[in-house]
Amino acid sequence: MNELSHLDDQGRVRMVDVSDKALTQRSASARCVVRLPEPARAVLAAGGETAKGNVLQIARIAGIQAAKRTSELIPLCHHLALTQVAIELDLSGDALTIIATVRCHGQTGVEMEALTPVSVAALTVYDMLKAVSHDLVIERTELLTKTGGRSGSIDRR
Repeated sequence: MNELSHLDDQGRVRMVDVSDKALTQRSASARCVVRLPEPARAVLAAGGETAKGNVLQIARIAGIQAAKRTSELIPLCHHLALTQVAIELDLSGDALTIIATVRCHGQTGVEMEALTPVSVAALTVYDMLKAVSHDLVIERTELLTKTGGRSGSIDRR
């Protein structure tokens, strides 16, 4: 893969034409980690309730919305009819791990639709917990898995 698919033969940016690609099952999962200082960790350990609402539930909703709106946020992404968006949140020690799994039956992959929700969910956690501490750190946003499509599968778990 030595050519950038988002450039035409004259080097101009373009949206990739996927009209000739077959419809196949596609899936991807991504992870992001939020490091939590003690005051933020205490809020989540106690259930996540804040004056703005439940941090974990609102982060989950924000992630689902972000996945569905990826093409509005990332300029050259195709709009996809997603068939599943699942957001997992796991508090362990000083880390909140956010994992998104996204599926569709389409002509292009859903990697960006998995990376976007973990990023937005992490930003939502930061927004909701900044009242107790500004020392939260968002780190390690990464693609974990990808299936479907001509480039094959990826599994970095």
